Amino acid sequence: MAKKSGLGKGLGLLVGEADAETAGMRPDSTLPIDQIRPNKGQPRRTFKADELKELADSIRQNGVLQPLLVRKKGSTYEIVAGERRYQAARQAGLTEIPVVIREISDEDVFKLALIENLQRSDLTPLEEARGYRQLIKDKDLTQEGLAKILSKSRSTITNTLRLLDLPDEVQELVEDGRLTAGHARAILAVPSEEGRCELARKVVDERLSVRQTETLASTFSVSQDAEPARRVSTPQSFKRAARQMRLALDTNVRVKNVRGKNKIEIEFASEEQLAHIVDLLAGPGTWS
Repeated sequence: MAKKSGLGKGLGLLVGEADAETAGMRPDSTLPIDQIRPNKGQPRRTFKADELKELADSIRQNGVLQPLLVRKKGSTYEIVAGERRYQAARQAGLTEIPVVIREISDEDVFKLALIENLQRSDLTPLEEARGYRQLIKDKDLTQEGLAKILSKSRSTITNTLRLLDLPDEVQELVEDGRLTAGHARAILAVPSEEGRCELARKVVDERLSVRQTETLASTFSVSQDAEPARRVSTPQSFKRAARQMRLALDTNVRVKNVRGKNKIEIEFASEEQLAHIVDLLAGPGTWS
C-alpha cells in the first residue's frame, strides 16, 4: 500500500519506522514482553478474535517478523505502533518480543498510533471517529487542521465524526459489522433517535443495501416532518453541570434528558481511567 502524503516529515518518518518490514529496519533489541505496556490512548479498542488467533499461530511458527515501535515510559516501555502484534505474541506464549525503541513525545504518540491504524484500515468506523474526536480535543485541532494532518478531506472527517451522533443501539450494530459506515450515514438522515433505531433494525433484519437505506431514510424524515416534535432545549443548568464535571473528572461528560429521564454520561477510555473516576466520585480506595 502506498504511503499517504501530507503527514509532515517527522510524522511520516516515524510511521515509516513503525512498518519495519516495508522499511527494512532491524529491531534494536528484544524486550521481555512483561516490560511492555499497551498505549492507553490507542484508538483501536477491539481486535477480531479469528484474525488475532491466525497471527498468533503464525508467530508460534515464524516468530515476530515485524518489531514493535516503543518508547521508554518510566520503568517499562509503551507501545507506539504494533499493539496487534503484541496481543498476538502474548497469545502465542512469547516471553520476549523484538522492538524498535525511539524517543517520541506525548504529543505525537496518539497521533502516530492513529495514523498507523488508519493507513492499515484497522479501525472500525466508530473507532476512527473516536480517534478523530480525541485528537481534536487533546491537540486543540480544528476539523480542517486534522484533515490536513491525515491527508483527508474535511468532509470525510465531518461525516466520520457524525457517526458518534448515532444512538448506542445503532453504534453497536456498526461495531459488530452488521451495519456499514454507509448504512450508518444514511440512517443519520432520520431526525429522531427512535426513528434511527427503528430503521437500523429494519436494515439488519431485511439486509438492505445502502441505497435502499437512503431511500427509506428520506421517507422516515418526511413522515416525521409531517408531525414535528417540539424540540426541548438543554437547560443552562445541565450545560453548566456538564462543564464543571468535565473539569473535575478530566473527561467528557454530558447531562441530558432522554425520553423524559435525566441522565449523566461520563466517558472513560480504560479501566484505569474508570477507577480514577470512581475514586474521585466516591473517595480513594473505593475501586476494587
